[in-house]
Amino acid sequence: MAFTISPGVSVSEIDLTTVVPSVLTTAGAFAGAFRWGPVNVAYQVSNEIVLANKFGTPDTNTSTSFFTAASFLAYGNNLQLVRAANTLSYNATSGASLQVQNENVFQYSYLNNTNGNTYGSFIARYPGALGNSLTVSVADSNTFNQITGAGTITTSTSSTTVSGLNTYFTTDVTVGSFLTTTSGAILGQIASITNDTTLTLVNNANFTFNSSNGYSSGIAFNINWQYSSYFTSAPSTSASVAAAGGSNDELHVIVVDSGGLFTGTKGTVLETFPFVSKASDAYSNTTGVSNYYKNVIFNNSQYVYSIDHPEYAITSATWGKISSGTNFTTLTNAQTVNLSGGTDVTPSDSDIINAYGQFTNKDVISIDLVLTGGADSTVQQYVINNIAAARADCVAFVSPPYSAVVQKPGNEVSGITSWISSLGISSPSIGSYVVADSGWKYLFDKYNNTYRWVPLNADIAGLCVYTDSVRDPWWSPAGYNRGNLKNVIKLAWNPSQSQRDTIYSIGVNPVVTFPGSGTILYGDKTLQSKPSAFDRINVRRLFIVLEKTISLAAKYSLFEFNDAFTQSQFVSLVTPYLRDVQGRRGITAFKVVCDSTNNTPQVVNSNQFVGDIYIQPARSINFIQLNFIAVASGVTFNEVVGSTGV
Repeated sequence: MAFTISPGVSVSEIDLTTVVPSVLTTAGAFAGAFRWGPVNVAYQVSNEIVLANKFGTPDTNTSTSFFTAASFLAYGNNLQLVRAANTLSYNATSGASLQVQNENVFQYSYLNNTNGNTYGSFIARYPGALGNSLTVSVADSNTFNQITGAGTITTSTSSTTVSGLNTYFTTDVTVGSFLTTTSGAILGQIASITNDTTLTLVNNANFTFNSSNGYSSGIAFNINWQYSSYFTSAPSTSASVAAAGGSNDELHVIVVDSGGLFTGTKGTVLETFPFVSKASDAYSNTTGVSNYYKNVIFNNSQYVYSIDHPEYAITSATWGKISSGTNFTTLTNAQTVNLSGGTDVTPSDSDIINAYGQFTNKDVISIDLVLTGGADSTVQQYVINNIAAARADCVAFVSPPYSAVVQKPGNEVSGITSWISSLGISSPSIGSYVVADSGWKYLFDKYNNTYRWVPLNADIAGLCVYTDSVRDPWWSPAGYNRGNLKNVIKLAWNPSQSQRDTIYSIGVNPVVTFPGSGTILYGDKTLQSKPSAFDRINVRRLFIVLEKTISLAAKYSLFEFNDAFTQSQFVSLVTPYLRDVQGRRGITAFKVVCDSTNNTPQVVNSNQFVGDIYIQPARSINFIQLNFIAVASGVTFNEVVGSTGV
C-alpha cells in the first residue's frame, strides 16, 4: 500500500479469512471403445441416458466399455469419459474418407474448409459406422417450392399420376418431394418418376377425390421439397442480409436418421435448422449470434458438420461471402446427401493409451477414481504408472482379464496370481494407488436383449462413490454396510474362504455372493506389498483428500513473506480442518508444525516454505475374533474374567 503525499486517510482491506476448501472425491475417469461421440477429449457424463445418447448404445465390440461406464454411473453422477478410436475409423461423409476426432479438430482444421468438395458438403460429427445412417437435405428460396407447372392428373383409390410434363422435370424433381396445387393443397408425395413425363404419387389424406373410380383433369401445381412440411415457410432473404444489401441467403437444413440406427425407426427426423444463412457475417435478429449455416450447424448439431460448400456454390463462389451487396446463388435442385464410408475399427492398446493420456495433467482435469474396464495389463500398467502414481491424487481400479476368471473355471487363483505379476508394480508406493478385484459379473444388456460379462472395477470404484455420499472418503467401501454391488446376475467366480485367503494375501480384494446378502466387496486392500497404513483403500483415499484440500489452501501462501505471521496463519488454517476430519473419525490424532524449526534460515533464503503435518489415520476392521466361553453353574463371571471384564 503506497503512502499518500499529502495528509489524508487511506482505506484498504486485507482478507485473512481463507479456509481449507472442500474438494470432490467422486469424479471417475475412463477411456474405452464406443460407437459414437468425440474422440480423445474428456466429456462429463452424468447418467446412463446421457452415456447412450452421446456415445451410442452398445454392440458386441463396445459392450465391455459401455457397461463399465454404466456400472459406475449406477453409483455416481460424475464420470469423465474419453472415447478411444483407431486411426482407420472414419467419419461418414458425402465425399472422400476423413477422420475428424472431435469438435476442436474440426474447428481448427475444417470449419472454414475450402478444399473444393473433397469431403462433400456434410460429414458425420464423429467417426464410426453409425454415421452411415444419416441423410442431410438442404433447400433454399429456389428449391423449397421446386417447380411450378401444369399437367393432367389422374387419380384412383390407391395412387395418383401426373402426366404431360416436360422431360426436364425428371432431372429436377426428386422422389419424396410433395406435389401441391398452386393454392397449397397437398396432392401427394412423389413415389416414382416414369416415362420421363409422368409422376406417380402416394395419395395424401388431405386430398379428397370426387369419385372412388377416379377422374382425370388438368391441374396447375407446385412440386415441393421433400421435407417442406417440417418448416413453417420457404426460405428467402434474412433481415440482417437485406439490411446490408444482400439477397437470397436463407437455407433450410434437415438431418434424418434414414437408416434407423440412432432411433430404431428409419426416416426419423433428428434435427432441423430453419432460416440459416449463406452469408458468413449473417446474424440472428432474435439472439444476436451468428446465423451462418456452417456456424449454426457446428454449434448446435449433435450429428453432422457442414464442411465443404456444395458444388454449385463453389462454382459461383458466393456462399460464405459477406452480406454486403451479395446476391447469393440459389440451388438448381434441393440437395439431399446420404452419408457413407463411416467405419468401426477396434482400437488398439496404443489408441486406448492415447485416450487415457487426456487424464495425465492434474492441472487440467480433476479426477479421483480411474476405471480400466476390460483393458489388458499393458493398458493397466500405463494407467497405474502414468496416471494414478504420477498424479498421486487418484486411485486406479483394475480387474483380472476375462481369460483368467471367465474362461478358466477352476484355475482362477493361478490366473489372478499370474495377472498380478504381469502388472509389474515396481514399488510399494505405486501399489498404494491401485485397487484390484477378483473378477467379472454377468448382467443383462437391455439394448440388445442379451447378457454380457463385465469387469468389476467400475463397481468397486462406484462403491467408493457411494461411501463418500453416506460417510466420507476415509471410510472403507467394503463389507455389508457399504459394499453391496449393483446389477449382478451372477459372478464369473465366487471364491471360497481358502481362495479368498490366497488372493487377499497378494492384495486382490475378493468379491463374494452370499446367500441372502447379495454380492459384497469383501476386502479393502490396495496393491501395496509393504505392510503399512497405505495398504488400505480408506487410508490411501484419506491422504489423497487431505493432500488435495490442504494444498489448495496452501497456494494462497505463495509469494507471501516466510515469517512468523505467515507460518502461524498456515497452522491456524489447517488445524480446524484436521480437527473436523478427526471429529468425523478419519484420523485419531494430528499435529501441524510450521515455524522456525522447519523453516530454517536456509529454507527461507531458498524462497521455500515448509509445513509438516503428522497424521494418525483411523484403521478399518478386517478381522473379528469372537470367543464364546462356557462357564460352569455356580461360578460368577468375576471369578473367570475379573471385575474389569464384567
